[in-house]
Amino acid sequence: MPKMKTKRAAKKRLKKTATGKLMRAGAFKQHKLEHKHPKRRRHSRKNRVVAKADERVLKVLVPYL
Repeated sequence: MPKMKTKRAAKKRLKKTATGKLMRAGAFKQHKLEHKHPKRRRHSRKNRVVAKADERVLKVLVPYL
């Protein structure tokens, strides 16, 4: 059986934790930050764990991550 190909776009956006969960960057922090409150900007720096409902689909996209 041939190797599975990794989706490069997904590989660039996802990281795996030591326990095997997928981490993703948060949304709404690329531009128009001047009207967002500093607390909101500060909290949006953190990465988030991928939702359990989406994790199975995303693991297919990055099989060797």
